[in-house]
Amino acid sequence: MFADHFFAAAEKAMAAIDRNAVEAMAERLAEVRERGGRLFLIGVGGSAGHASHATNDFRKICGFEAYCPTDNVSELTARINDEGWEGTLSTWLETSRLKPEDGLLIFSVGGGSIEPPVSANIVRAIQLAKTRGAMVTGIVGRNGGYTAQAADACVIVPTVDPQLITPLVEGLAAVVWHLLVSHPALALHKGHWEQIAPVAAPAV
Repeated sequence: MFADHFFAAAEKAMAAIDRNAVEAMAERLAEVRERGGRLFLIGVGGSAGHASHATNDFRKICGFEAYCPTDNVSELTARINDEGWEGTLSTWLETSRLKPEDGLLIFSVGGGSIEPPVSANIVRAIQLAKTRGAMVTGIVGRNGGYTAQAADACVIVPTVDPQLITPLVEGLAAVVWHLLVSHPALALHKGHWEQIAPVAAPAV
């Protein structure tokens, strides 16, 4: 049964995620907030949806000043039209005056690469961040690509089935970022349903 196979693969991939990498990422993100930096969440394709959703969580639950460059479709398409796809994110960050105090959180299945050129706009955003001294973090898959090579902290969702790379990486990326916004080092507030959940009676 395919459902059994998919869930088994998801369990295997989740079990193989480096817990120390997750903890290191929580620490690096906390450092960004503590020094008054902004957090820019970046992804393309399905990962753009992740970046948008996670921006809400990091702002509302963790108190970050956080932004998602791909949320403004008018600016995004204007930059694609006038400057080309590769520069869409780096020029957005330049306009936002990316500073050493700031941080990037990258969502990407492959993590981008210079050669062959894949997700070149993510690569250029990371390159800009490194030249500005900003923190780079990421949640990626496969071998991690450019993001894993350049990041200060990165969580890699390992490949357990080459036919399920994208759905497992994107699915577990959502699990990891929800872990992060729930982490004691980052969470300042509870989610709505956690706030209204009944308090469990103490064990006798």
